[in-house]
Amino acid sequence: MTTDLLPITDDDAAIAAALEDVSIPTLLCSMVHLTGDPSWIRSDIRPAGIFLNEFQGFMSPDDQAEARRRALAAIIEFRDGGGVLPPDPSPDVVHEMMNFLACEEVPAEYLPMMLDELGFAEADTRTIDWSGVDEVAKSEFGVVVIGAGMSGILAGIRLSEAGIGFTIVEKNDGVGGTWYENRYPGARVDVGNHFYCYSFEPSDHWTEFFSQQPELQAYFERVMKNHGLEANIRFSTEVTGAVWDDDSATWAVSIRNPDGTDEVLPARAVISAVGQLNRPKIPEFEGLDTFEGSTMHSARWDDTVDLDGRRVAVVGAGASGFQLVPAIAERVGHLTVFQRTAQWMFPNPHYHEAVGDGIRWAIRHLPSYGRWYRFLIFWPACDGGGLAAARVDPDWEGGSESVSEVNDLARMMFAGWITEQVGDDPELLAKVIPDYPATGKRTLQDNGSWLQALKRDDVDLVRTPIERFVSDGIIDVDGVHHPADVVIFATGFHANRFLWPMEIVGRTGVSLNEHWDGKPSAHLGITVPEFPNLFCLYGPGTNLASGGSLIFHSECEIRYIEGCLKHLIETGARAIEPTSAARDDWFERSQAELKTMVWSHDSIDHSFYKADDGHIYGLSPWRLIDFWTWTREPDLADFEVR
Repeated sequence: MTTDLLPITDDDAAIAAALEDVSIPTLLCSMVHLTGDPSWIRSDIRPAGIFLNEFQGFMSPDDQAEARRRALAAIIEFRDGGGVLPPDPSPDVVHEMMNFLACEEVPAEYLPMMLDELGFAEADTRTIDWSGVDEVAKSEFGVVVIGAGMSGILAGIRLSEAGIGFTIVEKNDGVGGTWYENRYPGARVDVGNHFYCYSFEPSDHWTEFFSQQPELQAYFERVMKNHGLEANIRFSTEVTGAVWDDDSATWAVSIRNPDGTDEVLPARAVISAVGQLNRPKIPEFEGLDTFEGSTMHSARWDDTVDLDGRRVAVVGAGASGFQLVPAIAERVGHLTVFQRTAQWMFPNPHYHEAVGDGIRWAIRHLPSYGRWYRFLIFWPACDGGGLAAARVDPDWEGGSESVSEVNDLARMMFAGWITEQVGDDPELLAKVIPDYPATGKRTLQDNGSWLQALKRDDVDLVRTPIERFVSDGIIDVDGVHHPADVVIFATGFHANRFLWPMEIVGRTGVSLNEHWDGKPSAHLGITVPEFPNLFCLYGPGTNLASGGSLIFHSECEIRYIEGCLKHLIETGARAIEPTSAARDDWFERSQAELKTMVWSHDSIDHSFYKADDGHIYGLSPWRLIDFWTWTREPDLADFEVR
């Protein structure tokens, strides 16, 4: 992982200036690679603890300064000595470095996964070996990928590398999926950018720690071009359905072209990469058709609507509204925010911060700095605190507003953060402190901008439900009239309607929606009985609510899918589908595990995680290490292969 480094040609002062920006614990790990000397992580200068988005490991200013001084001398010596790197550290030393950064013993079971994730494995195990498989059979196999968002681009890259013929069908006229569609002001990622990117395509270009939509969409477009996928993507084309033909063992994929004409694409396999958050949802409100102002959903942003000086109502204050409101509060004449439920917020002072020039310099010039920085983001959000805080302790007697001691501590931390920002305003505080356990709904990243916006004199937070719309605004159930010229719906998506509105008809002539009957499930979230050669990326039961990155999950899933495709092509088999027993076992175990988590708790009366029947079908309750292990390769005992 050091071959793409730029040579160090900067003078001493420039290097010293760059080191003022960097994460010191990460720098010390990089020095092991630079010098070949593990003593950098064995001295008394070391991080005191780890916490999500805390990049200095709570090290004292004096220790940070001393670490910079020592590192500067080593970097200068390396530069002046010709810049020749020593051999990479052994796996044992890498494990020791993980322990150093994590400030705890990283269990040995995680070592293979982290060697894989960080790119330190002797061989690239993030994909599978296709050598020896007939090239013609691969190129003629034919796969249709639905969607060119994050997971669709990933699928295209892996299929291209394998030499498998494929077409990506994308309903938009550009790549990026949710990062193409969600262009509302303030839209940004809530997973650190240096982790929210493909493991094999890290980026040193990020200008913010949590980048905004234009930069994220540009990243996926750049990756698409780097891997030459443009010729394989049909833009502004929508998949309307697919029907399996058992006689020919092919899918007939129906598409609607940009000119409105219909066409059918044959495919030996279909990979759905449609995501869960791409079909906007607007509740049915009485009188909405009588409103004479402008309306839009946050995911269908209309740049032609002028907000400056206007009376604007934002309906919904979950993840999108939480970002949107601070971004427009200063522009509008008056802002009314309708929020059904208060949201818990995770303190993150870096949420709107720019990435310093020194960090970008370090990623480009210091060996494995970017990889260890990625680990620093990854580990606190991995299988520790977030998952522990979400687990229900059946013996907990702390009341209905928490589910365990750990969860109660999280609640107190979040509540303290909110209270500190609100100050002496008991009316606002009563509105913004949630009455349900911490992490029970989507927890939002916060640097203070949300509550600062709500404290403005020209912003009203309304927790009273909406009764109806009228020509010039909204009437709440207390009869209060809230005038509005523009209404923005930040009301989320049809998150539990997987692969909707496509009509996917399987081997038995039954559609996927009928097969699921309101309870979407897939084996490992990827394959479905009676639907041969159909694979889901970001399918049922794979969303993450306790930490991690969906890109990590998608990389696990596509490797598993590659294993299934390889078996088909290598053996000449016609079809592969999971047994009902395998899928049912996975579903039942997942549902049993979900019932032990706060997201299913009775105190959470509604959330976008919960379906109409009160069950949760979208979330994964499993550790990342477990999912990584289970998706290393398909277990053919779980499948019917014909």
